[in-house]
Amino acid sequence: MNIRHSRRYLAAALAVCALVGAGASSATRATPTATAAKAAPDFALTLSDGRKLTLAQLRGQVVMINFWASWCGPCRTEMPLLDAMYKKYKALGFTLVAVNVEPNSKEAQAFLHDVPVSFPIAFDNDSKLTKLFDVQGMPSSVIIDRKGNARVVHKGYRPGDENAYLDNIRALIRE
Repeated sequence: MNIRHSRRYLAAALAVCALVGAGASSATRATPTATAAKAAPDFALTLSDGRKLTLAQLRGQVVMINFWASWCGPCRTEMPLLDAMYKKYKALGFTLVAVNVEPNSKEAQAFLHDVPVSFPIAFDNDSKLTKLFDVQGMPSSVIIDRKGNARVVHKGYRPGDENAYLDNIRALIRE
């Protein structure tokens, strides 16, 4: 192989590595996915305090539905951050509903006893809501605009992702 072919080979190999590296980093880094305005499916949930809640009742607010599990480390990490966001923005028309996806809610209730939150908690023991929103992993969040349209889907959580949540929430509150 002559020098010219070696350089082309090296350039091609570096380009492939860069593409593979970029793909790997975007696959491992959870980023919000803005979606075209599409009506979020309505649902009915029983909250941990016994109240019934439907998405239709929340019309006019920016709603974040956070799917979580007590065995999920990132879920446990983001829970206090979500509570701080909820407290800060609820007066501006933001609400957050955390939906625990475990078949038995005993572990989730124990976690919430240790890490209390002020936003509503629901239990999706039969996975109906999880399936309705096509949740694939924990945690996952869907942010819904004031008109009831699912606008952002965020899969996973890594430190700093709360900034993306806040950017989306603030933008939707201003709409």
